[in-house]
Amino acid sequence: MKIKICGLKRAEDIDAVNLYKPDYIGFVFAGTKRRITFQQAKRLKQLLAADICAVGVFVDEKIDHIVSLVDDHVIDMIQLHGHEDETYIARLKEKTTATIIKAIRIQDETSLDVRYDVDYYLLDHCQAGSGQSFDWKLIRNLDKPLFLAGGISLDNLDQALKQDVWGLDISTGVETQGWKDPQKIAKVIRRIRNER
Repeated sequence: MKIKICGLKRAEDIDAVNLYKPDYIGFVFAGTKRRITFQQAKRLKQLLAADICAVGVFVDEKIDHIVSLVDDHVIDMIQLHGHEDETYIARLKEKTTATIIKAIRIQDETSLDVRYDVDYYLLDHCQAGSGQSFDWKLIRNLDKPLFLAGGISLDNLDQALKQDVWGLDISTGVETQGWKDPQKIAKVIRRIRNER
């Protein structure tokens, strides 16, 4: 099970992930409470251990902005969390070979009736960033490996680990009062990796 800790904003957050080693971290460039600027991300990436993959999270971003972050080695992978369609994805792929994750906001069974030319799907609650889970009974195999996101925390982690997915994407569940909590990051990663 792969682990992604999303929404890092501070040098202290990078220190924690460098210590506990998730597979991926996320820098959010969209209009949420976890949003950071391109310059902030560049500084944080310089502090990030080389064996942790940095994912840029975007919502309907200008393609050239995304490509510049890839080309400047600020991010290694791209996560599209908005209304990006096949035309947008095709234009993006013309300009970069970076791995692409497409988020699918789950409302009901029909939400999974998708087919995008990407590398991974990320299944999230229809109100992304809310810290809420969707009904995991709706999960079914698609034509790409799946990340599971939305409301994953220590409280429901054992249930999340039973899902047939490639990885878990955790953000609110490793926060205390809106900030990443190194102790929660440590507990989540150790439990996922059976290092109790």
